[in-house]
Amino acid sequence: MATPSTPGESSLATSIYSAKSPADQPQHNWHFSTLCANVDSKDQYGASSTPIYQTATFKGMDGSYDYTRSGNPTRSALENHLARLYGATQAFALSTGMTCLDTILRLVKPGETVIAGDDIYGGTNRLLTYLGTHGGVDVRHVDTTKVQKLLPHLGAGNKVKMVLLESPTNPLLRIADLREIADAVHAASPGALVVVDNTMMSPYLQRPLELGADIVYDSGTKYLSGHHDLMAGIVAASRTDVCKDIAFLINSVGSGLAPFDSFLLLRGVKTMSLRMDRQMATAQLVALYLDSFGFEVNYPGLKSHPMRDVHYKQATGAGAVLSFKTGDKELSERIVGGTRIWGISVSFGAVNSLISMPCLMSHASISPAVRAERGLPENLIRLCVGIEDPRDLITDLEHSLLQSGAIVPNASYIPVTHSKAAELYAKDTEAWILERAKGFKRPSDATVVDKLVTGVKQSLGLGEPSKEYQSIKDDIVLSAPGKVILFGEHAVVHGVTAIATSVDLRCFAVLSPRSDGKVALDVPNIGVELEWDIHSLPWGLLPVHPRSDKRVADKDLDAALLQAVEGAVNQHVEVGKTGIGAAVAFLYLYMVISGGESNAIAATFTASSNLPISAGLGSSAAYSTCIASSLLIARQYISATVRSPEETDLVDSWAFLAEKVLHGNPSGIDNAVAVRGGAVAFTRSVGGRQGGLDGLHQFSSVRLLLTNTLVPRDTKSLVAGVTNKRLAEPHVVDPILDSIQSISDEARALLGGAQPVPRQELVKRLEGLIKENHGHLVQLGVSHPALEMIVASTGQEPFGLATKLTGAGGGGCALTLIPDNYPEETLTQLIQTLEGHGFQPHLTTLGGPGFGVLVSSESSDAVKTPGSGEGMVVPKRAALRETSKEGLAAWAENLGAWVHA
Repeated sequence: MATPSTPGESSLATSIYSAKSPADQPQHNWHFSTLCANVDSKDQYGASSTPIYQTATFKGMDGSYDYTRSGNPTRSALENHLARLYGATQAFALSTGMTCLDTILRLVKPGETVIAGDDIYGGTNRLLTYLGTHGGVDVRHVDTTKVQKLLPHLGAGNKVKMVLLESPTNPLLRIADLREIADAVHAASPGALVVVDNTMMSPYLQRPLELGADIVYDSGTKYLSGHHDLMAGIVAASRTDVCKDIAFLINSVGSGLAPFDSFLLLRGVKTMSLRMDRQMATAQLVALYLDSFGFEVNYPGLKSHPMRDVHYKQATGAGAVLSFKTGDKELSERIVGGTRIWGISVSFGAVNSLISMPCLMSHASISPAVRAERGLPENLIRLCVGIEDPRDLITDLEHSLLQSGAIVPNASYIPVTHSKAAELYAKDTEAWILERAKGFKRPSDATVVDKLVTGVKQSLGLGEPSKEYQSIKDDIVLSAPGKVILFGEHAVVHGVTAIATSVDLRCFAVLSPRSDGKVALDVPNIGVELEWDIHSLPWGLLPVHPRSDKRVADKDLDAALLQAVEGAVNQHVEVGKTGIGAAVAFLYLYMVISGGESNAIAATFTASSNLPISAGLGSSAAYSTCIASSLLIARQYISATVRSPEETDLVDSWAFLAEKVLHGNPSGIDNAVAVRGGAVAFTRSVGGRQGGLDGLHQFSSVRLLLTNTLVPRDTKSLVAGVTNKRLAEPHVVDPILDSIQSISDEARALLGGAQPVPRQELVKRLEGLIKENHGHLVQLGVSHPALEMIVASTGQEPFGLATKLTGAGGGGCALTLIPDNYPEETLTQLIQTLEGHGFQPHLTTLGGPGFGVLVSSESSDAVKTPGSGEGMVVPKRAALRETSKEGLAAWAENLGAWVHA
């Protein structure tokens, strides 16, 4: 009778085991890259590329295949090819690398011992912990890079079944002498299996079976595939009995790789050597660059690596993964969060470069206490090098190191010319990288000599003034809502009351510290990524305040300063008109709130929004509010945790100033709503008449459909057009303004509770006011054909809804009131109709809080993949930059507790 470790003769149990090893078949003495590119797979049609046999079953009684769980021609072609590359009796393709380890560990019985390293992949540690806790297996973690640490655990009395090795280890890149350990294990425990996780090397660089290992496994997701577009794992073995057991287990649980994934992996393997050559060459440069600054770099390609000779005795290359310590966890987080090309992600081995902090990501499942015991630093950064141009990767990493304060310019260095640097790069890349690194040093290496050299340069006019600027200690995270003007737009400029309310679409922002004497703006929604040297800004043009309280916002813009700021921004034409406006508003407020260069902070302001941009929904006011509140908190002019009316008014005044930069003559209602939230009735002070702002506290939430026409409009021109029309035709415009005031008065009474009416009647009366208000706006000349199409589409049967333009008009957005209990299927049909016309509808609700500040974070970072995944944790600024607009609200909610106005 067959046992689980001894398959029977049925084809279902044996078809994935081949008694004939591909490694035993005759082959020429080709080089490895040639073997990679040439797949010895033939089908009946002579296909030059292995076909995908996308089938679950095969017909016939005597064929080689009957059921894809047991075997598939595409998977067989892959497995035969890999067996040659590994020098194995047989190779097996499974669904993931962890599936490989799970299958291998099933060879261990309760009561037996598994010895594993103390510097291993977090997922491996997680599975071994489960096996030890629930499987009755004695799991021991020791330093497997030293054979003398292993010897006490070997011998018959320890029932050692398996010794699990990594070399290099992940993420500290320690080296185990595979031949020495395999010989020692087999001598002391003849029945033990030596298993090597070879993912960090791949068979291109290291073939453990040739060094005495019994089993080797790889995550095919990494170097074998090379593109991170599939999940796969490979097990290869030299012993026939082990191959039979592995084949039985794979067939029994159905963990073999699917045909399409087998095809993808086979395609990726063909270019493995080319990719890895490029990746290793660049990794060597990155390691030399970091090592030259004195960082403790873990990379076996460096001459300083203590086990370099052992590594090159068993491997032909150093791989493309390295790690380094900064000595400061927060500094490491800033470095990781400041890169652009280096993507923040777990995993490695793909064509694109990745950066991560293992203790927060791939090894987060190991407890902090155990990590400390095993010598895994919390500040460790792991770099996984891709195939990008080395110069771009170094530039990106260098920029992040500088802005984080990990390195500083070397004042005594005289840089080579661009042509000389290009010549050096073409001739000797290692000499090039070492020359480039001379331009910087660690902050602790700054000396008196540097300061003297800097002083001499400045006296000769050869250098810029060197100043150290203060920064903030931690990220400041904020958000502010958008708004809709229900009634009174355009008329509000002329003293008519406007009714506005916040919506549940918001702008989110992070003000993060930096240490390189620069201030930066990053708004991915509109393609803005700019930075300025603080000392180069036009500080001499700051207006002089006679008052002592510089916290109070100016009533008007300073024309000279605004022109100088525009000059500093306008050179960046690549960001477009909207981007230039956003940059000017930020930089103007940054300078005025700083009050002078001596008070300036080095920081990056990053903003992202799920509000449609330039659509009349208060996106600029929400953005302005985030700028104002972040800078006021940074200057400690307002508290991050307590929100007094005085502080709210202060934020509002500065947000209004930013709105003036953006729009010239804003009404003030947008920023009032963005700061305070809820619903307000706003009257502007005009012609000596007193204005005011009243909250509508009895306001009841209503659903709206906001439809973006995607037609750009010029708010300044539209506002000016109404003003000019009033000057030319006061007998026409003034009665319209009076009518709009009556509409606003009635809406104010309805929404504020002064005229309590049943909900159904309230909605009905609001619908009438919406239609009437839109008619007046058409008379003022601020509508647009696209807006009129939306009004007509929503008003026709079967929809029958009331719609008006909102905001400046001339394009932008229209708002449609959605009555209670409106049929969802009809609403869906309406949305599809509007989308069919090329518009962008957004369902939202009115009301909600004003600007908010994150006051207590669940962790120091934003968790993107919490729970059972790899625990991928991303610094807040980087997470905000990468999160889609649909995911922003959830990202903010997961951060922790907020305080809102």
